Amino acid sequence: MSEAAGKAGAKRWARSRKTAARSLPGQGTPELRPLVSIVPKHGTAGQALVLVIAIMSFLACLTIGAVSLVNQSARTWQSQISREATIQIRPSGDQNMESALQTAQGIALGFAGVRDARIIGGPETVALLEPWLGSGLSLDELPVPRLVVVTIDDTAPPDFAALRSAIEAAIPEASLDDHRAWVGRLVGMARTATLIGLSVLSLVMVALVFTVIFATRGAMSGNQHVIEVLHFIGARAGFVAGQFQSRFLMSGIVGALIGGGAAVSIFLLVGIWASRNIITPEGEMASAFFGDFSIGASAYAGVAGLVVFVGLLTALTTRLTVLRALRDIDDRRSDPGRLD
Repeated sequence: MSEAAGKAGAKRWARSRKTAARSLPGQGTPELRPLVSIVPKHGTAGQALVLVIAIMSFLACLTIGAVSLVNQSARTWQSQISREATIQIRPSGDQNMESALQTAQGIALGFAGVRDARIIGGPETVALLEPWLGSGLSLDELPVPRLVVVTIDDTAPPDFAALRSAIEAAIPEASLDDHRAWVGRLVGMARTATLIGLSVLSLVMVALVFTVIFATRGAMSGNQHVIEVLHFIGARAGFVAGQFQSRFLMSGIVGALIGGGAAVSIFLLVGIWASRNIITPEGEMASAFFGDFSIGASAYAGVAGLVVFVGLLTALTTRLTVLRALRDIDDRRSDPGRLD
């Protein structure tokens, strides 16, 4: 091919692109569609749609994070309690407490499934009682039980019935608490808290769906004249719906990203605050209940999924609204006497 022929082909291509840019929307072949969006930029209604989606997405993401935090904290509590058992030795008049503690420790260490057995010393026992009884306590003056903390192999726990019988036979004043009652109550509490959180999340998601639907329809009402003009000049229904769908899809994603990003920022800020205040009484209390305020990867995945869901919901609502508007236009044209 000669150079002159190549230049002529390039000019013809340029002229065809200019013609495509001036062509009517939806007419002719797909290559003749306009190169820019025909949907007007959002006004006040479009901005309100983004704001409403951002607020509802923020609340939904907060709920997702809270459910994840409670569920993860409950699993941590359950794991920590199930890994320990406690031997309690009550004082008696003719008993050598230190010897009894050593005996109980030796019996526990002799059982398979016991990783460690630690005697809670006198100073540590006094420190545990100080918040309730004050400082300056003397264990010799108070009939305070002494404890041996037994660390359990949670993958292969010991025979608690045999361990309890051996300890009680050697030390009549001793008793073994395997924390099964606490674990059962904790499991019930965790399930209840999770169900409550999921119920709240379901309500928030229902509110989010209806809010997005009505807000999208409200924003679309301001573009009714655009839909009518495009329909009257011959644009196909699928083309018109696609133009509005792509524009409102971005609005939904932007609003969901704003709300989800704000929720994630709050989680990160609370985690930073908890890590910096762990040595304070408030931080220790919060850490005991909620750990390090880490919501986990599943919560972040839920936030990302919510963003995608809101974007798709907005796009689908827009498409259905446009198609319904086009059907109403056709119905009015076929029945001029119809009153809407």
